Amino acid sequence: MRIDHVALYCRDLEAMRQFFLDYFEVVSNEPYHNPRTGLRTYILSFTEGSTRLELMQRPDVADANPSVAAIGYIHISIAVGSKRGVDLLTRRFADDGYPVVSGPRTTGDGYYESCIIGPEGILIEITE
Repeated sequence: MRIDHVALYCRDLEAMRQFFLDYFEVVSNEPYHNPRTGLRTYILSFTEGSTRLELMQRPDVADANPSVAAIGYIHISIAVGSKRGVDLLTRRFADDGYPVVSGPRTTGDGYYESCIIGPEGILIEITE
């Protein structure tokens, strides 16, 4: 068994898609739209592995408060292949104005990682 994909509702579908295209070497499918429900989606495929990210937008989905911790999925972790990759991408995010909330550092359980806050308040962990 494996995780096929993770889905993420977002306010600005096009901006979120562009963010992942710009920073994480993903490939996007063509947009999907269901006129009955208003759902719009993109499926983003990473260049390594088979896990995908589905970005979703629907007019009837309410905003959550991204600054408040909640039960459930809390972040997405993306492996970039090396400590140097973590350092470089973290610096790029910082230079581009995205808040770096931790790292780069080696955690107590041995992971080399950093965490940034991306568009719409999503927490992204960058690991080697």
